[in-house]
Amino acid sequence: MYVTHILGHVDPGESDWETALRETEEEAGLCEKDLEIHKNLNKTLSYNVNEKPKEVVYWLAKLKNPNTAVKLSDEHQDFKWLPLQQAQEISGFEDMKILLSEFHEYAIKLEGNKNVE
Repeated sequence: MYVTHILGHVDPGESDWETALRETEEEAGLCEKDLEIHKNLNKTLSYNVNEKPKEVVYWLAKLKNPNTAVKLSDEHQDFKWLPLQQAQEISGFEDMKILLSEFHEYAIKLEGNKNVE
């Protein structure tokens, strides 16, 4: 199972990497020790939020134990593990569809062409 950075805001004095780790733990209950993070594969997406530019950095990560429980914060109602095409459809954004495809291709290479979802 592969996951990417969970959206959030950068706190003062925080790096993008520190934000990714903090937000992932706050929003999904997953900490760095739960994940095999591929620091060499990241991608930045840029978009506007409330008419202000925002950049979000995503990293490819795999749950070390696929049975690890996700614990959503009160800000969220649900989560899903989806195959690539469904994840792309639900994202609704072209740049996110491309990111998911690139990360998926990289994950397949890492797993030695096993079926990666």
